[in-house]
This record gives sequence, structure tokens and C-alpha cells, in this order.
Amino acid sequence: MDTDVDALIREHALKNAVLHHGTADPKAVVGKILGSRPDLRQQAREVIARVAEVAGDVNALGPEAQHEELYALDPSFFAAEEKKRKDFPPLPSAVDGAVVTRMPPEPNGYPHIGHGLSFYFNYYYAKRYHGRVILRFDDTNPKAERREYYDAIKADLTWMGLTWDEERNMSDDMDRYRACAEQLLAQGDAYVCTCGQETVSALRYAGTACPCRALSTEENAARWEAMQDAPEGAMVLRLKGDVASLNTTMRDPAIMRIIDHPHPVQGDRYRLWPVYDFACAIEDGTLGITHVLRSNEFALRIELQDYLRDRLGLPNPVTLQYSRFSIRGSPTSKRLIKPLIEDGTVTGWDDPRLVTIRGLARRGIRPEAIYELAREMGLSTAEPEIDWSLVEAINRKLIDPVTRRYFFVPDPVPVKVQGIEGREANLRMHPTEDLGTRRLAATPVLFLARSDVRDLSPGDVVRLKDLCNIRIEAVGDTVSAAVSTDPIDMHEVRKVQWVPDPGLPTTVLVPSSLYNADKEVVAESLAVENGLAEPAVASLPVGTVVQFERYGFVRVDAQGPGTTSVVFAHR
Repeated sequence: MDTDVDALIREHALKNAVLHHGTADPKAVVGKILGSRPDLRQQAREVIARVAEVAGDVNALGPEAQHEELYALDPSFFAAEEKKRKDFPPLPSAVDGAVVTRMPPEPNGYPHIGHGLSFYFNYYYAKRYHGRVILRFDDTNPKAERREYYDAIKADLTWMGLTWDEERNMSDDMDRYRACAEQLLAQGDAYVCTCGQETVSALRYAGTACPCRALSTEENAARWEAMQDAPEGAMVLRLKGDVASLNTTMRDPAIMRIIDHPHPVQGDRYRLWPVYDFACAIEDGTLGITHVLRSNEFALRIELQDYLRDRLGLPNPVTLQYSRFSIRGSPTSKRLIKPLIEDGTVTGWDDPRLVTIRGLARRGIRPEAIYELAREMGLSTAEPEIDWSLVEAINRKLIDPVTRRYFFVPDPVPVKVQGIEGREANLRMHPTEDLGTRRLAATPVLFLARSDVRDLSPGDVVRLKDLCNIRIEAVGDTVSAAVSTDPIDMHEVRKVQWVPDPGLPTTVLVPSSLYNADKEVVAESLAVENGLAEPAVASLPVGTVVQFERYGFVRVDAQGPGTTSVVFAHR
């Protein structure tokens, strides 16, 4: 490659990487190069090899270095892209270089699309202001956490293309929580309660103070010491809030409780565990979090967490809230998903009917689709129920230009064709983009989809796509036909996909809405369709997304000896 071509390749690789959050797709870059320089098509093999090298170099730079290099090459690119894309509003009180956000997943399950949007919002703003984003596991409920979930969350973030500047476990700060609890006790801002849960609930509902609230500092100190060895549920440390507050979270909430259960990271080292609001308030204050972006289900907790920080002398972050997103027909809560897995309604966290990150990936949804969905929805405080068709439309726009095409026939019917021996189709891998070609040799017996032969009668002429016309002679369990060279108006001829013999047995998992309009589980929401694909599909790596022509986009799910399994993404 000469220096001009090398420079062109690097520029397109940088642009693709910036558009896709740090990762250039070599296939897309090749398409752009050959599209803008048709003279290079004769050197396509060399171009593909060189693009792979350059894309690897560019991806190793990281998003910030990519941005800087591309800005030096073509600053107008960013202005043009900003005009095309929706953007988020500026952060209030943001100082460039000083913004710190956090991604705070709880390791009690696998992330879903709502978590993905939240991760992206926090990541985006940290990078926009050249700040830092902290991955902080909210892991102070040992009965809910599992080691598996820590690893799954990090893997899903990596799949999304999101990085973090620091990783922390909230459970690593147990000594800090204890010190803060003792500070509140010494200040007279907390008390140890021994009342039963029913009594506490009744008092809080009535807005009446608990008798334990009147204990002296000395009595509370003695109870605190006793709490270290008390049985689970016998004692709770409560904040002295406002028992008459209209915000019920302020009515003397629990801030530390006894849990006798091993922790996946800390083991049996601790028995006194902070509740979420206490731990989160302390972490945000001590880590210097400047901005918190979270869904409005936490709205009532802002006052409580700010009050806790005020009593502890910690700074308060700026909090921005947005609506909690839901996908029509799909559960977007781990509380709802877990029972579906446990009772076998779905096959696991990666079931393609779920909108978990794993489920989306298995279905062929690109990470960039989550970014674009975030931009589409913005930081709205409405409560939108997103239709799956919006996700499909966004993903289709991303994958259509870079996805190769293959033939597939569902529910295949054999067709014996006289005179077809020796014919071969030269097929484009994409109708408009230069993604290469493939050859498909005809065989005396071909396979068509049953839906394509169902209405055929003797004498009908159909077009085997990109091959030839055939005239139907007999229709039964096997269709008989012969090559036709008779003149005919091609606009009136039906075009059909075909697969030579032997075709590749292919199973298609076809997911649909898990819930109906009444939020009831639809038992038949994962259909299985069998068919034959052209033989080349057998060589596709697992994870590859392709389009089965006239059928839809699919992702290769498994390859076995002489068989393939794919998951239907969308049309």
C-alpha cells in the first residue's frame, strides 16, 4: 500500500472507531475504502489485510487518543456528526476535567437494557467532560450477591465498549461504615432499636417516634456494643430523621442491620451491614462523586442521602434523574427475571426473549444500538414504554450496511429441475455495499421454501434468484420443474431463494414478546423453525450476524457437525 492509501485507511478507521466508541470495524472500513476508491478493488485482498492491521493499531489507542488524532486530521467531521446526532444537555455545575460519575451495579443478577442505559449515561458524561467514571459494586447485601454476577457485569460492560477509570467494591469499606455509624451515635443522630418489625412499621406509618429514639447516648453506646453479637433481626441501627415527614424514607430509616450470611468477597468477616442508602451516601461523598445520574425510582432517597452526608460532613453530588425505561412485552427488572429463570420459563439470563445485555447480544443487537437508544430517549422524566420495533429500527440501521447476505429456505421442499446441471450463480454478499461475492453451484435437486411452492401450479414460471427461470411441471411432496428460456416479462416473475443439495440443516430460534398485553407469560414466545441454509453458512463463526435474504437478520448461535443454529434478530 502506498502512503496515500495508508493515510486514507487510517482516517476511515479513526472515523469508524470514534463513531463506535473506540472500536473500529474492519469490514465497515473496507466497505468505505473500496466505495470511495473503486480503483482499489483489484487490490481488495491487500486492502483487507492492511485495514485489519490499521484497525488493530487504532483500536489500541483508546477513545481519547482516537478523538485527538481524528480532530487533527478532520475537525469538520465532529461538527457534521453533532448535527446528525441528538445530544444530551450539559451537566449543571460541571467543571471540565473535574467531573466524577459512577456506575453502581448491584451484583445480584445480570444487567438488563435499563442498566445499560444508566451505564452509558454515566460513562458518556464523564468522557464528555474529560473526567473519571468509577465502577462501584453495590455489594452490601450478602444474601443477594454472588461472585458470578461481578464477573458477568464486567463482561457485559466490556461488550458494550464501556471502560472505567477505577473499580471498587462497597463491601471493601465496611470499617468506614462502622466509623460513620459510631459518629452518628456519638452526635445523637442515630439510635439502636430493638422493636419488632411490625411495631416499627406501624409507628412509621403513623408518623410516631419509636420509644428507643429517646435513649441516651450512653444507652445507645451500650446497645451498639451488644449489637455486635446479637442474633440476626434482634437489633437495628436507625437514623434520627423526621418521623412526621411526608417523605416516608425520612421516618427514622434503618441504616445498619445484622446479617449472618457469607459474602462472596468478604466471607464471614462482618455481621453488621449497611443498608443501601447509608452505604451509597457515604461512598458518593468520600469518593468525590460530582454528579449522580440515576432513574427516578430513587427520587425519594435523594433527601435522605443528602441528609446523611450533611450529618457526616460529606459533600453532596449534583443528582440528575431520568425515567425508568421499560420494553413492551419484556421484563426489565431482575426481581421479575429471576423467577422466570428458576421455574424454567426462560432458559437463562441470555434467553433471546429477555432484554438483558446477554439476551440482546445473543439476539444480534449491537452495543451501539444501546447508545443510540439512550440518545433517542434522552434524560426524559416521563415513563416511556419502548416498543421493540424502535430497538429493531436502530439496530437495523447499524447492521444493514455491514451485514453479508446468504440464502436460507425454511420448511424446505425438494424440487427436481431438468437442465440445470452446470449452472452457477455469482452472488453479491450485499446488494449495495462492496462486501464481496460468492459462487453457488446448482444441483439437480434444489430446495425451496414451502411458502414459495404452496401456491404453484403446473405451467407457472418462477425465478431462482440470480440463477435462471424454471417452469413448474408437477407439484406434490416433491416438485418437478425444468429450466425455462421462454421469453417472459421479468417484472411478473416471482423471485425465490433456493439452496442446493445438500443444504446445511439450520435451526432458527425465533423470539417474540414474553408477555402479552395483560402481563401474562406467553408460553409459545420462543418458536423453533427448521430449514436449510447454503453450505457457506457452516463456516461462519459463532456470534456472526448475517441476513438470510427475504427472511431476516440472524446471529449464529452454535455450529455443530453438519448443522447450524441461529437466533432471529429482526427483519
